[in-house]
Amino acid sequence: MRVIQRVLGSRRDAGLAEQLHHLDHHGTVDILRVSSADVARRRLRATTQGGEEIALALPRDQALFDGAVLVLEDHHALIARVGSERWLRLVPAGAADALELGYHAGNLHWRVRFDEGALLVALEGPAQDYLVRLGALVTEGRVAHSIDAADEG
Repeated sequence: MRVIQRVLGSRRDAGLAEQLHHLDHHGTVDILRVSSADVARRRLRATTQGGEEIALALPRDQALFDGAVLVLEDHHALIARVGSERWLRLVPAGAADALELGYHAGNLHWRVRFDEGALLVALEGPAQDYLVRLGALVTEGRVAHSIDAADEG
């Protein structure tokens, strides 16, 4: 069991973001899901989405938060995700729109899943930021959108 004794920073910190992007590209970023109720805890035993058992033992001056980088190694990273996961549901109007949507999602390295003809994009920021990146697909009504939320935990 890995013991984590400090938060290294935020996934949005410039220095960490580049390293995390590289690791994510290679599928070596693991996620620790933490419920909103447990975020204030300094000590916690949990299993990451990748199946690694970890123990948090944070000092009093550090707090867990959404996007906290807990492990950053050459070939592995661990990031805390707090609360329920939100998904941007994108439904293309036709096949050409679906192809263009898939191109954008892949090119932007968005984490996605599929659900009954819809592309679901994991939101790691404001939904509007994602919609702006899709440009004409959204402004011309070629892709309908809504927000879905998963259970906490």
